[in-house]
Amino acid sequence: MMPYFSIVIPVFNKEKFVTHTIKSVLEQSFSDYEIIIVNDGSTDNSEAKILEFKDDRIRYFSKKNEGVSKARNFGIEQAKADFICFLDADDYWHPDFLETMHGQTHKFQEQKVFATAIEIETKNKLIEAQYSISKKAEVEIVNFFEASQKECALWTSGICIHKSVFEKVGTFDTKIKHGEDTELWIRIGLQFPIVFIWKIVARYVYDAESVSRNWNYFFEPYTFEKYALEEKKNPNLKKYMDLNRFSAVIKSKLAHDKETAAKIYAEIDLMNLDARKRFLLQLPAFILKILIRLQQLLGNSVFR
Repeated sequence: MMPYFSIVIPVFNKEKFVTHTIKSVLEQSFSDYEIIIVNDGSTDNSEAKILEFKDDRIRYFSKKNEGVSKARNFGIEQAKADFICFLDADDYWHPDFLETMHGQTHKFQEQKVFATAIEIETKNKLIEAQYSISKKAEVEIVNFFEASQKECALWTSGICIHKSVFEKVGTFDTKIKHGEDTELWIRIGLQFPIVFIWKIVARYVYDAESVSRNWNYFFEPYTFEKYALEEKKNPNLKKYMDLNRFSAVIKSKLAHDKETAAKIYAEIDLMNLDARKRFLLQLPAFILKILIRLQQLLGNSVFR
């Protein structure tokens, strides 16, 4: 019998986290699912940790390292269920994540994309993610771009997507090495509304070695070029891309890549940024680094 959810877990060198991640799935209150674990060429003890679990719902695959996009796409291809969830190997779910998603997919049967608010676990404290929409109900149907001007409304370990969505918009773009998940969310956001659940049932675990919070992690020029024509006729997309351009300029400055920073800066409509962001764009790299250290100390962001 086909499971209700397929859960895709890509793994690359996550021996410190993967046990906790898998346990968080096996402890779900809703049990009709399969777990597709894709070991993307790990060189640490990840495989041994994974193989300690003996559960018929786990399907384990090991492949050579080709990057997280190919690993997730492989998992999508293997999925037997209509609804696909992703869980990064250093994150975890609260026990009612799948139960919550199951309830909402039944309530909003015409919708295809579901997302939950998240919390972020740092070394010092737990932070609730801040979104650019105000809460009007426990569950809302929102526009991706309007909802993602602070924390992204779609986050890999906090979503549930109907398989037909990938058939329409495609899967993760394997040409993209940084921001491949967010680029897919853009394609989804252009064609589908998001059922946004304010209840926090998923946690992002900050890993200092994880690429997703690394200061070298930002949209590549290829990603901006991909939407150059579409954003000219879509103001919501243009504003969202300019916010990502802001991030890319800051991070290029920090990497002392003045050429890339100048090129991306030239494409920003500054009216899409608030005064604080416009001010930050003018600061030299050494001041930005001081602000980052302060941000890390306080556990919040001056760059949101």
